[in-house]
Amino acid sequence: MEATSTYWKSFFLLLESRGLERRPVNARDVKNVPGRPKTDKLDAIRLAKLAERGMLRPSFPPPKPIRELRDLTRARAVMTHERTRHKQRTEKLLEDAQIKLSTVISDIFGVSGRAMLEAMIAGGRSPKALADLAHGTIKAGPAALAQALTGRFEEHHAFMCRMPPDTVDYLSIQIDKLTARITTRLAGPSTTEDDDGPGQGTLMPITDVERLDEIPGIGPNTAQVILAEIGLDMSVFPTAGHLVSWAKLSPRTIRSGGKNTSGPTGKGNPWLRGALGEAAISAARTDIFLGARHRRIVKRRSHMKALVAVARSILVSVWHLTNNPIARYRELGPDYHTRNLDPTRKTRDLIRQLKALGHDVTLAPATA
Repeated sequence: MEATSTYWKSFFLLLESRGLERRPVNARDVKNVPGRPKTDKLDAIRLAKLAERGMLRPSFPPPKPIRELRDLTRARAVMTHERTRHKQRTEKLLEDAQIKLSTVISDIFGVSGRAMLEAMIAGGRSPKALADLAHGTIKAGPAALAQALTGRFEEHHAFMCRMPPDTVDYLSIQIDKLTARITTRLAGPSTTEDDDGPGQGTLMPITDVERLDEIPGIGPNTAQVILAEIGLDMSVFPTAGHLVSWAKLSPRTIRSGGKNTSGPTGKGNPWLRGALGEAAISAARTDIFLGARHRRIVKRRSHMKALVAVARSILVSVWHLTNNPIARYRELGPDYHTRNLDPTRKTRDLIRQLKALGHDVTLAPATA
């Protein structure tokens, strides 16, 4: 059958409940097969014949537990974004009252910021009295706090500022509930008390989330999102290349006139790409292998392309860890490319560059 949007899901779930085999196929793969009738009846016959002959590559249909886990992680992401929007709305309301609290406090919804905000909503207007509510960990002095709290906070601002904190508290409770349920779903150990596997450094069994958490840039929440989007069964992706290609983290090869050029990666799973993008940004700032990879690529490519390359490396590591239940992440080090450099090839490249600049090069062996 042909269906757009989510109209195929009802038939997919019905066949799944009966234990029948389902093969969702991307329309682009069907289009690439020669022959294309233009009537609905012939389309259905053609799709059945192509499926019978094995000419269609099925898409990735996650099983029911993974689909439920996806619903949880995606709902948490949506609520987290919504909570951030309400926090930013509160900051704009304070700016409208000429109060720039965010210049002296990193988080206006922290302990000190929340105490000051509640005091202003309750009717407090003295900048000095509000500044005295600051927690001891704030670096700004009382004078700076009082200056930032001096403004025109009126009863209208108090009424408008009452709703966002209540919404933020409600969303925080819901996010905690989702996180607890996600953690329960992924709490099963993935290893045994066997240290014969590569990279095993402990006899205690750990979960898949904890193993992915060892990858720089990936935290527990990011690991949960990745496992929810790609699943736990890596037989769907025979190699790491299949996984990164499905996630659209590999540049496409465009062949025209006997020339091969690279094209854009395309649009993949937005939830997976978002989680890997955040992990790549964090890993690119570190002094490890992933950070060194970003600095090497950004010299000749753009910053965004370097981040995509780092995200691809992270996803390759995720595939190996998920495919092998006893594997553990092992850091290669920031000097990995230097240690594995071919000295002869590097010398030849440098000589060629110097000759291109008009120099005569003569090499002599170095003395101790």
